[in-house]
Parts: sequence; C-alpha cells; structure tokens
Amino acid sequence: MNQLKRRVYKIIEKSTEGDNVSRYFDLFIVALILFNTLAIVLESYDSIYRTYKTSFYVFEVVSVILFTLEYTLRFWTSDMKYPNLGKLRARTKYSISGMALIDLFAILPFYLPMIFPFDLRFLRMVRITRLMRVLKINRYSKALIKIQRVMAKKKEELLATVFVMTFVIVIAATLMYYFETEVQPEAFPNIVASLWWAVATLTTVGYGDIYPITFVGKLLASIIAISGIGLVALPTGIISSGFVDEIKTQEDMPSCQECPYKINQMHEEKRVESK
Repeated sequence: MNQLKRRVYKIIEKSTEGDNVSRYFDLFIVALILFNTLAIVLESYDSIYRTYKTSFYVFEVVSVILFTLEYTLRFWTSDMKYPNLGKLRARTKYSISGMALIDLFAILPFYLPMIFPFDLRFLRMVRITRLMRVLKINRYSKALIKIQRVMAKKKEELLATVFVMTFVIVIAATLMYYFETEVQPEAFPNIVASLWWAVATLTTVGYGDIYPITFVGKLLASIIAISGIGLVALPTGIISSGFVDEIKTQEDMPSCQECPYKINQMHEEKRVESK
C-alpha cells in the first residue's frame, strides 16, 4: 500500500524528468482547467448555452468528478508531501494550505446546492467561484510560481505602500467632501461616497462621473492626481525589483528543479526504513 501511495504521489505532484505518466497527468489537468475556463466564458452567451445546455452540464459533472478525485488523492498522499509529520497533522496542514483550498473551492460550487437550498441569485454567485479552477494552474506554471515567490518576499514593502495609499485616499476623500458637499451634495453626499472619486483620481483613471467644480476642489484634485502617479508606481517598482532579484538568485543557484521532491522522497524512504 505504501508503494502504491508513493507512486500515486509521484504522479499527481509536478512531474519530474523521465516520469511520462506524471507529465501526462499534469498536461491533462492543465487542459481540463483551460476547457473549464472556456466553458464558463461560452456559457455567458445565451444562444450557445441554450443550444448546448446538456453538454455543458455533462462536462461540468465529469470535470467535478475528476477534480474531486484529484483532491481526494492529494489529501490521501499528503503524508508523503510532509514526511516529518504524522498522517493527521500532514493532512491537516495540507487541508489549510493555499493550493488545497483552491482545489476545494473549485469543486464546492457543484456540491453546495445539493446540501443547502439557494435562491437563483445566490446560486449564480456560488457558480462564479468556479473561476477558482483557473488558479489551480498555478501548481504547474513556473511563471506563476515565480510571481507567488516574489509577492511573498516583498509582502512587507507592498503592505506598506497599500497602507500609504489607503491613508492618502481617506484624507483626499475627507477634504474633497468638505470642499464640495455644499455645492454638489448629490456628488459628494458623505465621505464614504467621496472615496470613489479619491480612488479614481489617485489611480489616474479619472472616469469623469464625479469631479470638483470649486477652485479649492480643483486644486486638491490636481495635487492628488499628480501624487497618484508616484504612489501607483511604487508597487510596480517593488515587484519589478523583486523579479530582478529572483532571476539573479536563480542564475546564481545550480539548477535543481527536483530538489524539493527528492528531499521529501529521502525523508519518506528513511521513515519507511526505520519502521
């Protein structure tokens, strides 16, 4: 049974060089994710959905069965992923991991209506979460893995910029409310409503649905718009520098894509031998 579990684990994890079965499994899952995304897009066309409604449903059922089987196998083999933990702790750790939650949310929309009665509006919102399946491709994409790594390394800097931007947005919305509410009570009825103008201006989007008409309001809007150019560029610069650092790190380190898998395999083999 342990040999079977170890083989299943090797197949469902990202393929290593020479393991064609695992590679075909990865390609199949990626293709299934892409076809599911395409199905969601096509379902938005009423004419196509009415014509192929049964086909869409059958494809959804088959996809959910396959994704459920994949999730079950990953849960079953989670003690291979975390060999230093016991079975219960390993499965608990896997269950609350980011990718496991994405896998779970990818199949939940199908099962929830069977358990709880929903009205049509809420049911439609639940079905939108099927888009979570797109995030499953993160497990197989080197580019997405690199983005995730950069975001994790630069999270403190990014959180700092978000805090600064939030502070500036609140201040701008508050000032604009006091400057404009008397002449435009319908456009700036309160500070919360003014936040929409502050966000649109600070990000330099400027939809034009709400804008100041007083001299002081226009002056403030000009300052906020100019400041927004620099503030919006901060996260971009942080992420760009993170990518440069990540690329340099990978160039300096020896190529070893299989290292994490080999380390887990070595731990598992030692554990089996000790038993």
